[in-house]
Amino acid sequence: MQFGWYINDWANAAFSATVLTVFLGPYLTSVAKEAADARGNVHPLGLSIRAGSFFPYTVSFSVLLSVGAMLLLGTVADRTGRHKELMCGAAYVGSAATMGMFFLGGDRYLLGGGLLVVANIAYAVSVALSYAYLPGLASPDERDKVSSKGWAYGYAGGGLLLIANLALFQGHDAFGLDSGTAVRICLASAGLWWAVFTLVPLLRLPSRAGVLPGQPPGTAQGPRDARPAAGSLRELGRTLRGMRRYPLTLLYLGAFLCYNDGIQTVVSQASLYGSEELGMDQTSLVVAVLLVQIVAIGGALLLGRIAHRFGAKSTVLGSLVGWVVTLALGYFMPAHQPAWFYALACMIGLVLGGSQALSRSLFSHMIPAGREAEYFSVYKVSDRGTSWMGPLVFGLAYQITGSYRSAIISLLVFFVIGFAVLLKVPVRRAIEAVGNPVPERL
Repeated sequence: MQFGWYINDWANAAFSATVLTVFLGPYLTSVAKEAADARGNVHPLGLSIRAGSFFPYTVSFSVLLSVGAMLLLGTVADRTGRHKELMCGAAYVGSAATMGMFFLGGDRYLLGGGLLVVANIAYAVSVALSYAYLPGLASPDERDKVSSKGWAYGYAGGGLLLIANLALFQGHDAFGLDSGTAVRICLASAGLWWAVFTLVPLLRLPSRAGVLPGQPPGTAQGPRDARPAAGSLRELGRTLRGMRRYPLTLLYLGAFLCYNDGIQTVVSQASLYGSEELGMDQTSLVVAVLLVQIVAIGGALLLGRIAHRFGAKSTVLGSLVGWVVTLALGYFMPAHQPAWFYALACMIGLVLGGSQALSRSLFSHMIPAGREAEYFSVYKVSDRGTSWMGPLVFGLAYQITGSYRSAIISLLVFFVIGFAVLLKVPVRRAIEAVGNPVPERL
Protein backbone atom coordinates (compact mmCIF):
# COMPACT_ATOMS: atom_id res chain seq x y z
CA MET A 1 0.00 0.00 0.00
CA GLN A 2 2.82 2.43 0.84
CA PHE A 3 4.53 1.62 -2.47
CA GLY A 4 1.41 2.54 -4.44
CA TRP A 5 1.26 5.87 -2.60
CA TYR A 6 4.94 6.57 -3.23
CA ILE A 7 4.50 5.91 -6.95
CA ASN A 8 1.63 8.39 -7.04
CA ASP A 9 4.16 11.07 -6.04
CA TRP A 10 6.56 9.64 -8.64
CA ALA A 11 3.84 10.06 -11.28
CA ASN A 12 2.52 13.57 -10.59
CA ALA A 13 5.95 15.11 -9.88
CA ALA A 14 6.53 15.13 -13.64
CA PHE A 15 3.91 17.85 -14.03
CA SER A 16 5.38 19.96 -11.24
CA ALA A 17 8.99 19.62 -12.36
CA THR A 18 8.85 19.53 -16.15
CA VAL A 19 5.81 21.75 -16.76
CA LEU A 20 5.43 24.27 -13.93
CA THR A 21 9.04 24.61 -12.87
CA VAL A 22 11.06 24.35 -16.08
CA PHE A 23 9.53 24.51 -19.51
CA LEU A 24 6.11 26.13 -19.48
CA GLY A 25 6.97 29.47 -17.81
CA PRO A 26 9.63 30.62 -20.28
CA TYR A 27 7.93 29.00 -23.29
CA LEU A 28 4.45 30.39 -22.58
CA THR A 29 6.03 33.79 -21.94
CA SER A 30 7.73 33.65 -25.36
CA VAL A 31 4.43 32.67 -26.99
CA ALA A 32 2.69 35.58 -25.22
CA LYS A 33 5.43 37.96 -26.40
CA GLU A 34 4.85 36.70 -29.96
CA ALA A 35 1.20 37.73 -29.61
CA ALA A 36 1.94 41.04 -27.85
CA ASP A 37 1.20 44.45 -29.32
CA ALA A 38 3.79 47.16 -29.97
CA ARG A 39 3.86 48.06 -26.27
CA GLY A 40 4.61 44.46 -25.24
CA ASN A 41 1.11 43.82 -23.85
CA VAL A 42 -1.38 41.02 -24.43
CA HIS A 43 -5.13 41.32 -23.93
CA PRO A 44 -6.72 38.16 -22.43
CA LEU A 45 -10.41 38.66 -21.58
CA GLY A 46 -10.07 42.30 -22.62
CA LEU A 47 -7.41 43.05 -20.00
CA SER A 48 -4.14 44.72 -20.90
CA ILE A 49 -1.14 43.13 -19.17
CA ARG A 50 2.56 42.76 -19.83
CA ALA A 51 3.36 39.59 -21.76
CA GLY A 52 5.95 38.80 -19.07
CA SER A 53 3.21 38.73 -16.41
CA PHE A 54 0.85 36.41 -18.29
CA PHE A 55 2.25 33.17 -16.87
CA PRO A 56 2.21 34.15 -13.15
CA TYR A 57 -1.26 35.68 -13.55
CA THR A 58 -2.51 32.46 -15.16
CA VAL A 59 -1.06 30.40 -12.32
CA SER A 60 -2.89 32.64 -9.84
CA PHE A 61 -6.18 32.27 -11.72
CA SER A 62 -5.88 28.48 -11.90
CA VAL A 63 -5.15 28.26 -8.18
CA LEU A 64 -8.22 30.33 -7.30
CA LEU A 65 -10.43 28.00 -9.33
CA SER A 66 -8.83 24.91 -7.79
CA VAL A 67 -9.90 25.96 -4.29
CA GLY A 68 -13.59 25.20 -4.83
CA ALA A 69 -12.81 22.00 -6.75
CA MET A 70 -10.64 20.62 -3.94
CA LEU A 71 -13.10 21.43 -1.19
CA LEU A 72 -16.07 19.96 -3.01
CA LEU A 73 -14.37 16.79 -4.27
CA GLY A 74 -12.68 16.19 -0.92
CA THR A 75 -16.10 16.22 0.72
CA VAL A 76 -17.51 13.92 -1.97
CA ALA A 77 -14.59 11.51 -1.46
CA ASP A 78 -15.22 11.23 2.30
CA ARG A 79 -18.97 10.82 1.79
CA THR A 80 -18.64 8.08 -0.83
CA GLY A 81 -15.36 6.42 0.10
CA ARG A 82 -14.16 6.75 -3.50
CA HIS A 83 -10.89 8.52 -2.79
CA LYS A 84 -8.89 6.48 -5.29
CA GLU A 85 -11.35 6.84 -8.16
CA LEU A 86 -11.58 10.61 -7.76
CA MET A 87 -7.83 10.98 -7.25
CA CYS A 88 -6.91 8.97 -10.34
CA GLY A 89 -9.73 10.53 -12.39
CA ALA A 90 -8.33 13.99 -11.67
CA ALA A 91 -4.84 12.74 -12.54
CA TYR A 92 -6.01 11.57 -15.97
CA VAL A 93 -7.80 14.86 -16.69
CA GLY A 94 -4.59 16.70 -15.78
CA SER A 95 -2.39 14.39 -17.82
CA ALA A 96 -4.63 14.81 -20.88
CA ALA A 97 -4.45 18.62 -20.61
CA THR A 98 -0.67 18.39 -20.21
CA MET A 99 -0.30 16.21 -23.29
CA GLY A 100 -2.42 18.78 -25.13
CA MET A 101 0.37 21.32 -24.58
CA PHE A 102 2.13 19.69 -27.52
CA PHE A 103 -0.15 21.83 -29.72
CA LEU A 104 0.95 25.08 -28.06
CA GLY A 105 2.87 27.15 -30.58
CA GLY A 106 2.97 30.34 -32.60
CA ASP A 107 1.01 33.03 -30.80
CA ARG A 108 -1.55 30.71 -29.17
CA TYR A 109 -0.90 31.92 -25.65
CA LEU A 110 -4.61 31.62 -24.74
CA LEU A 111 -4.53 27.90 -25.56
CA GLY A 112 -1.51 27.52 -23.30
CA GLY A 113 -3.22 29.47 -20.54
CA GLY A 114 -6.39 27.38 -20.80
CA LEU A 115 -4.52 24.06 -20.71
CA LEU A 116 -2.47 25.29 -17.74
CA VAL A 117 -5.65 26.17 -15.85
CA VAL A 118 -7.23 22.73 -16.44
CA ALA A 119 -4.04 20.80 -15.67
CA ASN A 120 -3.25 22.79 -12.52
CA ILE A 121 -6.76 22.36 -11.10
CA ALA A 122 -6.66 18.60 -11.78
CA TYR A 123 -3.18 18.37 -10.22
CA ALA A 124 -4.38 20.16 -7.07
CA VAL A 125 -7.39 17.87 -6.64
CA SER A 126 -5.36 14.71 -7.23
CA VAL A 127 -2.64 15.72 -4.76
CA ALA A 128 -5.15 16.76 -2.08
CA LEU A 129 -6.86 13.37 -2.27
CA SER A 130 -3.52 11.54 -2.17
CA TYR A 131 -2.63 13.36 1.06
CA ALA A 132 -5.73 11.86 2.66
CA TYR A 133 -4.05 8.43 2.57
CA LEU A 134 -1.17 9.51 4.84
CA PRO A 135 -2.85 8.94 8.26
CA GLY A 136 -3.58 5.33 7.24
CA LEU A 137 -0.14 4.53 5.88
CA ALA A 138 1.85 4.50 9.12
CA SER A 139 1.67 4.91 12.87
CA PRO A 140 2.05 8.43 14.31
CA ASP A 141 5.76 7.94 15.12
CA GLU A 142 6.52 6.70 11.58
CA ARG A 143 4.56 9.32 9.68
CA ASP A 144 7.39 11.85 9.21
CA LYS A 145 9.53 9.10 7.67
CA VAL A 146 6.78 7.91 5.31
CA SER A 147 5.88 11.45 4.23
CA SER A 148 9.54 12.30 3.58
CA LYS A 149 10.01 9.09 1.59
CA GLY A 150 7.01 9.98 -0.54
CA TRP A 151 8.54 13.36 -1.38
CA ALA A 152 11.84 11.63 -2.19
CA TYR A 153 10.06 9.32 -4.64
CA GLY A 154 8.46 12.36 -6.24
CA TYR A 155 11.76 14.14 -6.74
CA ALA A 156 13.35 10.96 -8.08
CA GLY A 157 10.57 10.48 -10.63
CA GLY A 158 10.52 14.10 -11.67
CA GLY A 159 14.32 14.13 -11.91
CA LEU A 160 14.47 11.00 -14.05
CA LEU A 161 12.07 12.47 -16.60
CA LEU A 162 14.02 15.74 -16.55
CA ILE A 163 17.20 13.86 -17.46
CA ALA A 164 15.44 12.41 -20.51
CA ASN A 165 14.02 15.81 -21.43
CA LEU A 166 17.39 17.48 -21.03
CA ALA A 167 18.91 14.95 -23.42
CA LEU A 168 16.11 15.63 -25.91
CA PHE A 169 16.39 19.40 -25.65
CA GLN A 170 20.19 19.41 -25.82
CA GLY A 171 20.20 17.13 -28.87
CA HIS A 172 17.15 18.50 -30.66
CA ASP A 173 19.19 19.33 -33.75
CA ALA A 174 20.34 15.72 -34.02
CA PHE A 175 16.69 14.63 -33.93
CA GLY A 176 15.78 17.14 -36.64
CA LEU A 177 13.73 19.28 -34.24
CA ASP A 178 13.72 23.00 -33.57
CA SER A 179 13.90 24.17 -29.96
CA GLY A 180 10.19 25.04 -29.76
CA THR A 181 9.13 21.58 -30.94
CA ALA A 182 11.53 19.98 -28.46
CA VAL A 183 9.98 21.99 -25.62
CA ARG A 184 6.47 20.96 -26.67
CA ILE A 185 7.52 17.29 -26.72
CA CYS A 186 8.97 17.70 -23.24
CA LEU A 187 5.69 19.21 -22.00
CA ALA A 188 3.66 16.38 -23.52
CA SER A 189 6.02 13.76 -22.07
CA ALA A 190 5.12 14.93 -18.56
CA GLY A 191 1.45 14.23 -19.27
CA LEU A 192 2.26 10.78 -20.65
CA TRP A 193 4.48 9.96 -17.65
CA TRP A 194 1.74 11.10 -15.27
CA ALA A 195 -0.86 8.92 -17.01
CA VAL A 196 1.25 5.75 -17.21
CA PHE A 197 2.50 5.69 -13.62
CA THR A 198 -0.91 6.60 -12.18
CA LEU A 199 -1.82 3.00 -13.09
CA VAL A 200 0.20 1.82 -10.06
CA PRO A 201 -1.82 3.65 -7.35
CA LEU A 202 -4.95 2.79 -9.33
CA LEU A 203 -4.12 -0.90 -8.87
CA ARG A 204 -2.41 -0.83 -5.45
CA LEU A 205 -4.35 1.61 -3.26
CA PRO A 206 -7.69 0.86 -1.59
CA SER A 207 -10.68 2.92 -2.66
CA ARG A 208 -10.99 4.55 0.73
CA ALA A 209 -8.25 6.46 2.53
CA GLY A 210 -7.67 6.31 6.27
CA VAL A 211 -7.27 2.52 6.64
CA LEU A 212 -4.17 1.47 8.56
CA PRO A 213 -1.94 -1.28 7.08
CA GLY A 214 -3.36 -4.68 7.98
CA GLN A 215 -6.68 -3.17 9.04
CA PRO A 216 -9.81 -4.50 7.29
CA PRO A 217 -11.35 -1.76 5.12
CA GLY A 218 -14.64 -2.02 6.94
CA THR A 219 -13.13 -0.85 10.23
CA ALA A 220 -12.59 2.66 8.94
CA GLN A 221 -15.41 5.13 9.05
CA GLY A 222 -17.70 4.13 6.21
CA PRO A 223 -19.12 6.44 3.57
CA ARG A 224 -21.84 8.65 4.90
CA ASP A 225 -23.83 8.81 1.69
CA ALA A 226 -23.72 6.65 -1.43
CA ARG A 227 -24.83 9.56 -3.61
CA PRO A 228 -21.74 11.53 -4.68
CA ALA A 229 -23.36 14.94 -4.89
CA ALA A 230 -26.15 14.56 -2.37
CA GLY A 231 -25.53 16.82 0.58
CA SER A 232 -21.87 17.39 -0.28
CA LEU A 233 -22.14 21.17 -0.17
CA ARG A 234 -23.98 21.00 3.17
CA GLU A 235 -21.34 18.58 4.47
CA LEU A 236 -18.60 20.92 3.28
CA GLY A 237 -20.24 23.75 5.18
CA ARG A 238 -20.36 21.60 8.32
CA THR A 239 -16.69 20.71 7.90
CA LEU A 240 -15.64 24.34 7.63
CA ARG A 241 -17.81 25.34 10.58
CA GLY A 242 -16.59 22.34 12.59
CA MET A 243 -12.98 23.35 12.14
CA ARG A 244 -13.67 26.31 14.43
CA ARG A 245 -13.71 23.77 17.26
CA TYR A 246 -10.02 23.21 16.58
CA PRO A 247 -8.48 26.70 16.69
CA LEU A 248 -4.95 25.33 17.07
CA THR A 249 -5.32 23.37 13.85
CA LEU A 250 -6.48 26.57 12.19
CA LEU A 251 -3.49 28.43 13.63
CA TYR A 252 -1.19 25.84 12.08
CA LEU A 253 -3.01 26.23 8.76
CA GLY A 254 -2.44 29.96 8.99
CA ALA A 255 1.30 29.44 9.37
CA PHE A 256 1.39 26.96 6.51
CA LEU A 257 -0.75 29.34 4.45
CA CYS A 258 1.99 31.97 4.65
CA TYR A 259 5.26 30.12 4.23
CA ASN A 260 4.06 27.56 1.70
CA ASP A 261 2.81 30.37 -0.49
CA GLY A 262 6.38 31.58 -0.70
CA ILE A 263 7.66 28.08 -1.45
CA GLN A 264 5.13 27.45 -4.23
CA THR A 265 5.83 30.82 -5.84
CA VAL A 266 9.59 30.28 -5.84
CA VAL A 267 9.09 26.86 -7.44
CA SER A 268 6.65 28.05 -10.12
CA GLN A 269 8.51 31.27 -11.00
CA ALA A 270 12.14 30.13 -10.67
CA SER A 271 12.62 29.35 -14.35
CA LEU A 272 11.06 32.68 -15.34
CA TYR A 273 13.41 34.51 -12.95
CA GLY A 274 16.38 32.57 -14.23
CA SER A 275 15.65 33.16 -17.90
CA GLU A 276 14.44 36.77 -17.83
CA GLU A 277 16.52 38.31 -15.01
CA LEU A 278 19.63 36.14 -14.77
CA GLY A 279 19.97 35.47 -18.50
CA MET A 280 20.01 31.68 -18.22
CA ASP A 281 19.35 29.68 -21.38
CA GLN A 282 16.93 26.75 -21.48
CA THR A 283 19.70 24.20 -20.96
CA SER A 284 20.94 25.95 -17.81
CA LEU A 285 17.40 26.09 -16.47
CA VAL A 286 16.86 22.37 -16.99
CA VAL A 287 20.21 21.54 -15.37
CA ALA A 288 19.35 23.74 -12.38
CA VAL A 289 15.95 22.16 -11.86
CA LEU A 290 17.50 18.73 -12.27
CA LEU A 291 19.92 19.65 -9.49
CA VAL A 292 16.96 20.71 -7.35
CA GLN A 293 15.30 17.33 -7.96
CA ILE A 294 18.45 15.33 -7.15
CA VAL A 295 19.44 17.31 -4.06
CA ALA A 296 15.81 17.35 -2.85
CA ILE A 297 15.81 13.53 -2.66
CA GLY A 298 18.60 13.64 -0.11
CA GLY A 299 17.21 16.80 1.47
CA ALA A 300 13.80 15.24 2.13
CA LEU A 301 15.35 12.12 3.67
CA LEU A 302 17.89 14.17 5.65
CA LEU A 303 15.28 16.50 7.13
CA GLY A 304 13.15 13.45 7.92
CA ARG A 305 16.03 12.05 9.98
CA ILE A 306 16.61 15.41 11.65
CA ALA A 307 12.91 15.55 12.54
CA HIS A 308 13.17 12.10 14.13
CA ARG A 309 15.78 13.55 16.50
CA PHE A 310 14.67 17.14 17.04
CA GLY A 311 10.98 17.06 16.10
CA ALA A 312 9.14 18.05 12.93
CA LYS A 313 8.16 21.55 14.08
CA SER A 314 11.73 22.58 14.93
CA THR A 315 12.99 21.12 11.66
CA VAL A 316 10.41 23.03 9.61
CA LEU A 317 11.31 26.26 11.43
CA GLY A 318 14.96 25.67 10.59
CA SER A 319 14.09 25.06 6.94
CA LEU A 320 12.25 28.40 6.80
CA VAL A 321 15.41 30.17 7.93
CA GLY A 322 17.14 28.37 5.07
CA TRP A 323 14.50 29.66 2.64
CA VAL A 324 15.05 33.27 3.76
CA VAL A 325 18.81 32.97 3.25
CA THR A 326 18.31 31.32 -0.15
CA LEU A 327 15.92 34.01 -1.35
CA ALA A 328 18.26 36.80 -0.25
CA LEU A 329 21.16 35.19 -2.10
CA GLY A 330 18.99 34.83 -5.18
CA TYR A 331 18.25 38.56 -5.13
CA PHE A 332 21.95 39.50 -5.15
CA MET A 333 22.99 36.78 -7.60
CA PRO A 334 24.91 38.08 -10.67
CA ALA A 335 23.41 37.50 -14.09
CA HIS A 336 24.93 35.19 -16.71
CA GLN A 337 26.74 33.10 -14.09
CA PRO A 338 25.42 29.50 -14.36
CA ALA A 339 27.70 28.20 -11.59
CA TRP A 340 26.10 30.55 -9.03
CA PHE A 341 22.66 29.66 -10.35
CA TYR A 342 23.42 25.95 -9.87
CA ALA A 343 24.58 26.61 -6.30
CA LEU A 344 21.29 28.38 -5.62
CA ALA A 345 19.42 25.39 -7.06
CA CYS A 346 21.24 23.06 -4.65
CA MET A 347 20.26 25.28 -1.70
CA ILE A 348 16.62 25.21 -2.78
CA GLY A 349 16.70 21.43 -3.14
CA LEU A 350 18.14 20.99 0.33
CA VAL A 351 15.20 22.67 2.06
CA LEU A 352 12.38 22.13 -0.45
CA GLY A 353 11.32 18.53 0.06
CA GLY A 354 11.78 18.36 3.81
CA SER A 355 9.85 21.53 4.60
CA GLN A 356 6.83 20.33 2.61
CA ALA A 357 6.98 16.66 3.65
CA LEU A 358 7.21 17.47 7.35
CA SER A 359 4.47 20.11 7.10
CA ARG A 360 2.22 17.44 5.59
CA SER A 361 2.95 14.87 8.29
CA LEU A 362 2.51 17.45 11.06
CA PHE A 363 -0.96 18.32 9.79
CA SER A 364 -1.92 14.65 9.50
CA HIS A 365 -1.79 14.45 13.32
CA MET A 366 -4.18 17.40 13.71
CA ILE A 367 -7.23 16.07 11.84
CA PRO A 368 -10.10 13.93 13.20
CA ALA A 369 -10.28 10.34 11.97
CA GLY A 370 -12.63 9.69 9.04
CA ARG A 371 -12.33 13.24 7.71
CA GLU A 372 -9.00 12.86 5.93
CA ALA A 373 -9.97 14.02 2.42
CA GLU A 374 -12.05 16.95 3.66
CA TYR A 375 -9.37 18.26 5.99
CA PHE A 376 -6.54 17.68 3.54
CA SER A 377 -8.57 19.52 0.92
CA VAL A 378 -8.72 22.47 3.31
CA TYR A 379 -4.97 21.99 3.83
CA LYS A 380 -4.39 22.15 0.10
CA VAL A 381 -6.59 25.24 -0.02
CA SER A 382 -4.10 26.74 2.44
CA ASP A 383 -1.50 25.65 -0.10
CA ARG A 384 -3.28 26.39 -3.38
CA GLY A 385 -5.61 29.05 -2.05
CA THR A 386 -2.77 31.30 -1.00
CA SER A 387 -0.30 30.38 -3.72
CA TRP A 388 -2.32 32.65 -5.97
CA MET A 389 -1.14 35.49 -3.72
CA GLY A 390 2.55 34.85 -4.26
CA PRO A 391 2.38 34.75 -8.08
CA LEU A 392 0.08 37.78 -7.94
CA VAL A 393 2.55 39.73 -5.77
CA PHE A 394 5.37 38.52 -8.02
CA GLY A 395 3.50 39.60 -11.17
CA LEU A 396 2.46 42.97 -9.71
CA ALA A 397 6.00 43.70 -8.54
CA TYR A 398 7.25 43.11 -12.05
CA GLN A 399 4.32 45.05 -13.53
CA ILE A 400 5.22 48.07 -11.38
CA THR A 401 9.02 47.93 -11.39
CA GLY A 402 9.88 45.99 -14.54
CA SER A 403 12.44 44.06 -12.45
CA TYR A 404 12.22 40.39 -11.54
CA ARG A 405 14.70 41.01 -8.71
CA SER A 406 12.12 43.22 -7.00
CA ALA A 407 9.55 40.51 -7.64
CA ILE A 408 11.63 37.74 -6.07
CA ILE A 409 12.61 39.69 -2.95
CA SER A 410 8.96 40.60 -2.32
CA LEU A 411 8.37 36.94 -1.40
CA LEU A 412 10.41 37.25 1.82
CA VAL A 413 7.34 38.46 3.68
CA PHE A 414 5.61 35.08 3.31
CA PHE A 415 8.47 33.19 4.98
CA VAL A 416 8.91 35.69 7.80
CA ILE A 417 5.21 35.76 8.73
CA GLY A 418 4.92 31.98 8.38
CA PHE A 419 7.87 31.45 10.73
CA ALA A 420 6.43 33.79 13.35
CA VAL A 421 3.00 32.12 13.32
CA LEU A 422 4.35 28.54 13.33
CA LEU A 423 6.54 29.41 16.30
CA LYS A 424 3.38 30.09 18.31
CA VAL A 425 1.59 26.80 17.44
CA PRO A 426 1.45 24.36 20.42
CA VAL A 427 1.55 21.20 18.30
CA ARG A 428 1.04 18.71 21.15
CA ARG A 429 -2.10 20.48 22.37
CA ALA A 430 -3.40 20.68 18.80
CA ILE A 431 -3.08 16.89 18.39
CA GLU A 432 -4.69 16.17 21.74
CA ALA A 433 -7.59 18.49 20.88
CA VAL A 434 -8.68 16.30 17.94
CA GLY A 435 -8.30 13.09 19.96
CA ASN A 436 -5.32 11.60 18.14
CA PRO A 437 -2.35 9.81 19.75
CA VAL A 438 0.62 12.12 20.24
CA PRO A 439 3.93 11.00 18.67
CA GLU A 440 6.88 10.55 20.98
CA ARG A 441 8.78 13.43 19.38
CA LEU A 442 7.31 16.61 17.82
